[in-house]
Amino acid sequence: MPTFRASDGTLLAYHLTGDGAGDPLVCLPGGPTDSRYLGDLGGLSAHRPLLALDLRGTGRSAVPRDPASYRCDRMTDDVEALRVCLGLDRMDLLAHCAGANVAVRYAARHPERVGRLALITPSVRAVGIPVTADDRRETALLRKDEPWFPAAFAALEAVLAGEFTAGQRRALAPFSHGRWDGATRIRHAAEEELVDGAVLAAFGAEGAFEPEATRAALARFPRPVLVLAGEVDPGAPPRVLAEFAGLFPDGELVVQPRAGHTPWHDDAERFVAATARFLA
Repeated sequence: MPTFRASDGTLLAYHLTGDGAGDPLVCLPGGPTDSRYLGDLGGLSAHRPLLALDLRGTGRSAVPRDPASYRCDRMTDDVEALRVCLGLDRMDLLAHCAGANVAVRYAARHPERVGRLALITPSVRAVGIPVTADDRRETALLRKDEPWFPAAFAALEAVLAGEFTAGQRRALAPFSHGRWDGATRIRHAAEEELVDGAVLAAFGAEGAFEPEATRAALARFPRPVLVLAGEVDPGAPPRVLAEFAGLFPDGELVVQPRAGHTPWHDDAERFVAATARFLA
């Protein structure tokens, strides 16, 4: 597996998938967690080779000596070290969920090093857009006719009221997916096993985000940006992502019908068509 050294000496790993034409599309996973869950992004690797980075302390990447280096803003240094390692003057970036926070902080810091930027069901913590209880509730209610909905919606209401337990986390799981069948349950359980709570907590520690400065920098970002939302994803509601796309001078919002938080699993053909068109 290819590796490189971060600026602090931590050994980081990445995965290469596919034989599409052109420079690799650098992919930043959410979580932060093992990037293997991205797979080939529903077949996107047929259009571009995919390079998925295992963020420090996840997957095959080493645990750093300084746990504070898990912080989102400090992970941007790892993205820059990867670019240097690859010998690219400029790279296209795709980021999912929490990885979008790293991507936009990197784009704000190094706009000249980013080509196209694709943000897939992104977290908005780095830009400070509020996600209201009504945003989440209204998106969740699109699933009201599904058999698992009553228990999941009760758990959502409890979380919105300030309660959060392991049982509620499990009950909320169907909301993350456009369909909740046996294969999805197995995949979801496997992905949950990869999450490290310590890394997750340190990622968003004090100082990780500077929303006002980041928004100001993104307002000057000169490259095309795709923000792809899942229609039924209460984790990243479409209304919120429309506001996110509006931060960029050349931002485009695409809402994938009936998709949840991992839209390449819910409708691979539709996801690949939209993303490949943007990257072409």
